[in-house]
Amino acid sequence: MGGDPLSVVGGMIGAMTTPAAVIVDAAAYARAVEDAASAAAAYYAGGSSPMDDDAYDRLARGIAAWEAEHPDEVLPDSPTGKVAGGAAEGDVPHTVPMLSLDNVFSPEEFTAWTASLARRIGREAARFAVGPKLDGLAVAARYHEGRLTRLITRGDGTAGEDVSHAIGTVQGLPETLAEPVTVEVRGEILMTTAQFEHANEVRVRHGGQPFANPRNAAAGTLRAKERAYTVPMTFFGYGLLALPGTGTALAERLDESPYSELMSTAAGLGVHTSAATAVPDVVVETPEQVVRRVQEIAALRAGLPFGIDGIVIKADLAADRRAAGSGSRAPRWAVAYKLPAVEKITRLLAVEWNVGRTGIVAPRGVLEPVVIEGSTITYATLHNPADITRRGLRLGDHVMVHRAGDVIPRIEAPVAHLRTGEEQPIVFPEACPRCGSDIDTSEERWRCAQGRNCHLVASLAYAAGRDQLDIEGLGTTRVVQLVEAGLVGDLADLFLLRREQLLALERMGETSTDNLLAALARAKEQPLSRVLCALGVRGTGRSMSRRIARYFATMDGIRAADADAMQRVDGIGAEKAPSVVAEIAELAPLIDKLAAAGVNMTEPGATPPPPADADGEDGTPAEAPGDGGPLAGMKVVVTGAMTGRLESLSRNEMNELVERAGGRSSSSVSKNTTLVVAGEGAGSKRAKAEQLGVRLATPEEFAALVADLLG
Repeated sequence: MGGDPLSVVGGMIGAMTTPAAVIVDAAAYARAVEDAASAAAAYYAGGSSPMDDDAYDRLARGIAAWEAEHPDEVLPDSPTGKVAGGAAEGDVPHTVPMLSLDNVFSPEEFTAWTASLARRIGREAARFAVGPKLDGLAVAARYHEGRLTRLITRGDGTAGEDVSHAIGTVQGLPETLAEPVTVEVRGEILMTTAQFEHANEVRVRHGGQPFANPRNAAAGTLRAKERAYTVPMTFFGYGLLALPGTGTALAERLDESPYSELMSTAAGLGVHTSAATAVPDVVVETPEQVVRRVQEIAALRAGLPFGIDGIVIKADLAADRRAAGSGSRAPRWAVAYKLPAVEKITRLLAVEWNVGRTGIVAPRGVLEPVVIEGSTITYATLHNPADITRRGLRLGDHVMVHRAGDVIPRIEAPVAHLRTGEEQPIVFPEACPRCGSDIDTSEERWRCAQGRNCHLVASLAYAAGRDQLDIEGLGTTRVVQLVEAGLVGDLADLFLLRREQLLALERMGETSTDNLLAALARAKEQPLSRVLCALGVRGTGRSMSRRIARYFATMDGIRAADADAMQRVDGIGAEKAPSVVAEIAELAPLIDKLAAAGVNMTEPGATPPPPADADGEDGTPAEAPGDGGPLAGMKVVVTGAMTGRLESLSRNEMNELVERAGGRSSSSVSKNTTLVVAGEGAGSKRAKAEQLGVRLATPEEFAALVADLLG
């Protein structure tokens, strides 16, 4: 890694320190306390809040800073020093206080916390347990002789709300443990990304407003008692303690066990923990190792199927936890290292309707600028008109905007309780906003009736790009010139251009003309996979085009495939196959014209698939052709900047190289990944590979592996 780990992590995860709200006088302090208490009450009562997490953190830090300078003027409603901001209430007493965690927002604050812990225990902490801070709702699950009997929220830390009615709806929280023990399991209930989307679909079907984010969805769903529907949630255990009736031997073992062993015990009882995820709790020996683990988890955050808002760091040894003790609000032996917020509340100012190169009419939300993870966000995706309708969005709405890593920002839902009544309906276009033609609204994604011809320039420029037909000298400006001159009306017309036609254009001399004609001649010889990609079939991209071409080997084979045959291609499911087949059929005249112009329609090295009846009796698709080579059967991810013999290759060319070598290229790292080629600047994908134990290779090592294909 190199360098000071504390400095490295600060740079890795951006501007970590959440600035405190500036409070100038006692009146402003009183308003801030009122706002914080109101926000906490709204969230803990029903899962809604007028503030996002970042805004609340800034307000709370401002309150704490003002109180530090005016210790005699602290108001009783202040959220400082109280569990859940002092807003939560409950009537079921906890056997052991269920506290919140203090937060740190920077490497410097973390260093100060470790120094404080060392002073309290009289030495440097021997071990730390480090794991994800899950973005959900804390609960205590009580088991009597192995059976789940009660589920309680954290409440104010001393007593919580009985939510036992939710038993049976929470995945990962078994109703019966693997052993008949009497214990309390503490943990977090949340909604995964998939569960959140499902919950909103069900909620809207029943006439409700969609939830603003997964955390609010989990909080509201957990408390709901009389809904006409149920939606699943997920539990992650993070604590295990004794109850009256536990038994002396087990109680002593739980009291004396390191935190890491407690979690292993919980998992052995059948409780879902972080151990089953890409970011399991791990034990490290030094603060420097803690910071490295913070960096690793931060890098993996965007790809997780559930939300985290930080990393929890705990003293692992029971003796250290006892020596450190707890305050009235939080334990002194644990802290949450908060990550930058990935969700913020802002206003939807307008909706723009753009037409893509295939004629798709796509809405884009124009936002009141908001900073998320250090970037100012002014636009966010809205997917399609049906999505707008499902989410019940209106112009002027306060909306929850989500952005994680390099993911395109998206609007999750309106924050309905902030509506003023002045919001206006979003008007959908009645004609194509680009050319005025009719719009095909038969599918969720609307499309101009002119299809690709609506945006011919963009479609041709895309086809000529380096990762498609790689036609040097045919940039957007030249394409516009050809279209406006009436020389080109579709992709095939490019290959019918004559020398005298080009020479007659402005700024087209003999050298430019000859170079372009030579580039077009080379483009005719490109493999089928690139031709298919240049056609821009909806639902496919560069990787999928390669898989289709390698599987069917010829354009004739692709055109002859029905939906069942298309599903035999790796990555094409029952939903996508019919649309791909329909798109290929729609492109038939253009494909015929390309073939007549001499464009290659075969994939080098690929052989046609076996007949349909070659499937096994269980219906398992036969193996795709062309699987030989040094990477046969391997799933390969390329990340970072390539060096040496690979330096000149684009990412698409690297993926093509992987597949020519018999492997399958992928953009994401998982437990099924065989090899990650990690170049300079490799970040989250390298970290995930290391976490999962996936084999890593430098660009030089990979080049040696596929040397015969590099020439």
